Amino acid sequence: MPTAQKRIPVTTVLSIAGSDPSGGAGIQADLKTFAVIGVYGGAVISSLTVQNTMGVSSVIPLPPELVWEQISAVLADLAVSHVKIGMVGTLETAKAIGDALDDFEGEVIYDPVMRATSGKPLVEEDGAAVLAEHLVARATVLTPNIPELRQLVGRTNNTLSEAEAAAGLFDRFPRLKALALTGGHGQATNDTVTDQLYWRPDTNTPITHIARSHPKIRTANSHGTGCTFAAAFAAFHQQTGEYPTAFARTVAFLSQLIQQSAAYRIGNGNGPLLHHLLRKTEI
Repeated sequence: MPTAQKRIPVTTVLSIAGSDPSGGAGIQADLKTFAVIGVYGGAVISSLTVQNTMGVSSVIPLPPELVWEQISAVLADLAVSHVKIGMVGTLETAKAIGDALDDFEGEVIYDPVMRATSGKPLVEEDGAAVLAEHLVARATVLTPNIPELRQLVGRTNNTLSEAEAAAGLFDRFPRLKALALTGGHGQATNDTVTDQLYWRPDTNTPITHIARSHPKIRTANSHGTGCTFAAAFAAFHQQTGEYPTAFARTVAFLSQLIQQSAAYRIGNGNGPLLHHLLRKTEI
């Protein structure tokens, strides 16, 4: 009798996000990112959107109980080590996601997507407190841009420095271990983009800060950069288990991807990143 072939266990990074039919952001961008980096990705859809490269015209949230059931089904079956959360759509959905992750002990990377690149709101107004209670409180990693960081701390002006805002979030949320602050927003007149990482392995350790600066790339293809950054951070952290290493690899990955995508045109608006350009092997 032939012996059964040994099956190698595979861990999963689960994305919870909206669906982008143009393929540039949300679930589609996350799965492309996972595949290019080399991790297995699962996908839970929170909302359907009607959008293309020229903007978002409507958002159709799925019923919160259906989102809860999707998450529960995946967690009951697959070996999920990391959950990446993007657009949730409604506050009821945020609550459902939080409830579904109550007993999850792995990494939760939350990209607090509150607006589309076009400026269209993607979550209800005055929802920061609900998002904090149900999602931020469960996150081990946050990946906001500067406007999103201000919303998370309840300051939409510049009265707090970025370091003070980050420290405040670490104080409020004991599970939080790392905050990766993306620097693309608010630097339109600069030639350099600086991404920052604040991390604290445990509550008894001081917060450590590192920054990575790189030339600002002029491109018409930036749709989905925030989604891709958070998904890449989750994938690289699964591979390395280290926040600084995951951060450094994510910054390098995204910079290379933006650079290689800049020469192409997809659609008539803000084009997507072309993840397949970074594939490592040819069939």
